Amino acid sequence: MCGPGDFPHERQIVKVPLVDLSLQHAEVAEEVQAGWASVLERTAFILGTEVEEFEKAFAQFCGVEHCIGVGSGTDAIEIALRAAGVGSGDEVIVPANTFIASVVAILRAGCVPALIDVDPLTHLINVEAVKARIGPRTRAVLPVHLYGQMAPLGELAKVTDPAGLAIVEDAAQSQGASQDGALAGSVGKVAATSFYPGKNLGAYGEAGAVLTNDSELSSLARAIRDHGSTKKYEHDVLGFNSRLDTLQAVVLKAKLRRLADWNKARQAAAALYDELLEGIDRVQRPVVAEGNEPVWHLYVVSVPDRDRVLAQLQRSGVGAGIHYPIPVHLQPALASLGHRRGEFPVSEKAAGSILSLPLFPGITEEQQRYVVQELAKALAA
Repeated sequence: MCGPGDFPHERQIVKVPLVDLSLQHAEVAEEVQAGWASVLERTAFILGTEVEEFEKAFAQFCGVEHCIGVGSGTDAIEIALRAAGVGSGDEVIVPANTFIASVVAILRAGCVPALIDVDPLTHLINVEAVKARIGPRTRAVLPVHLYGQMAPLGELAKVTDPAGLAIVEDAAQSQGASQDGALAGSVGKVAATSFYPGKNLGAYGEAGAVLTNDSELSSLARAIRDHGSTKKYEHDVLGFNSRLDTLQAVVLKAKLRRLADWNKARQAAAALYDELLEGIDRVQRPVVAEGNEPVWHLYVVSVPDRDRVLAQLQRSGVGAGIHYPIPVHLQPALASLGHRRGEFPVSEKAAGSILSLPLFPGITEEQQRYVVQELAKALAA
């Protein structure tokens, strides 16, 4: 009896997901199961030993003195701002091309988001735009390390340092990335990162962290994440509940030991995409800023007629995506900020043309060649 694929004229569609988290889980499953069993046996659910161990390991990985595990990346930004002394009525400059959480966290900290446009090549924060936007109420800049590469922090510091502004890194997409030898999360006054499941270092639920070399800031961040308390039933500052779950710390510890290798796999996949896409017209490949070594959280290209191309890719089994289809200044939830279409043209143009191709540790060359083949077909249609 003949089976599927026995006939040479029969072509099976290869399914390529945008992200395949099952491959990472397979590597850590036994370690996670054993770790969870230990936590359950000891009923050490809140800020257990595993949290402390992960915090120390991740601080070392990022090249900082302190890591404070929290409940989410959004909480991490809010806590980082508050611990850095940025608060009610203070302006925080932030790029318009980012996920809404960057701006929501600023609002939750009582601050005013001061949106600016991004660089047209890298889609990272535009330093000249930062310089032009600084005003008397500006207290911090929140550069977003987007798609796995770092924002231009060296150039940014030349603008922020004379103005006395804090750099608060949004490092949610860049665990392990570097710039001129410095690691993401280690350059600014403080940094925030996310361990959302799809990140380079992802939990099995919500989780995040605050990173800093400032001991006083670290202590304040630890208090804020735990109802403002450093000692049980004594609350020195106003805080809230955002403690890293011990079960998630088990997952993150296991994955962290493999993160460097997984990042190398992402880099190799990105290099292959660069090679495969080189001869394809009308595809703008990602631009890496000078001095950056990205970890390729996303591989984002720009194409004409993006929505049609995306629909055709998805019909062919390619799980491409868009990060992000609507700039934050045009989100209905942020209408109170008073921005209008046309204010940030680079971010708006990017939102209409960018396309994230499948990329994850374990993606095969065959899968990547299929993605590029189908992309070329879609562009030619």
